[in-house]
Amino acid sequence: MAPMRRYLKELGYDTYAWKMGRNIGGFSRMRVALRDLLAEIHTATGRKVSIVGWSLGGVYARDLALQAPDMVRYVVTLGSPFTSDVRATNATQLYETLSGETIEDNAELRAAIAGDLPVPTTSIYSRADGIVNWRTCLLRPSSTAENIEVHLASHIGLGVNPAALWAVADRLAQSEGQFRQFDRSGPFVIAYAPPENAQS
Repeated sequence: MAPMRRYLKELGYDTYAWKMGRNIGGFSRMRVALRDLLAEIHTATGRKVSIVGWSLGGVYARDLALQAPDMVRYVVTLGSPFTSDVRATNATQLYETLSGETIEDNAELRAAIAGDLPVPTTSIYSRADGIVNWRTCLLRPSSTAENIEVHLASHIGLGVNPAALWAVADRLAQSEGQFRQFDRSGPFVIAYAPPENAQS
């Protein structure tokens, strides 16, 4: 996420790393630490926090929005498997080995994370991901939630993909409390799938 933070900092945003080392999983033990970090940033800035999460980080971001909607302004996920059959990724076994947890743990919490969030949210994904099954990244579109498909972006590459970066910046530029669907007619128009293709 370092390139993403640099990019957003250049655009004038205050950015914060999670400072917890490599994200090797362990959802149960990370929840409290991340909630504390969110509260710390919220207190320091006096403002709601927008959270951008890549892969498992996006799952954490969605959980934070559920835990503390009063502190979260917006959630953007990149290649994050949070819905449908989350076992249908090429990282499931690695996650379970490193974290000591199974995907089946915390089924109720997993179901909540897969549902609607109380804050605006965007899921950015690619069918060419290669690690995460793109279907597990699809949220239910609504007046405050959308999916943005980026063509030919790898899982690792989503965090530096120009079209994905443009979409993140565009989404964060919205005024707090307002939401409009992403306009795909910008400089990377050919990089995005039409919104009606998201569920096909």
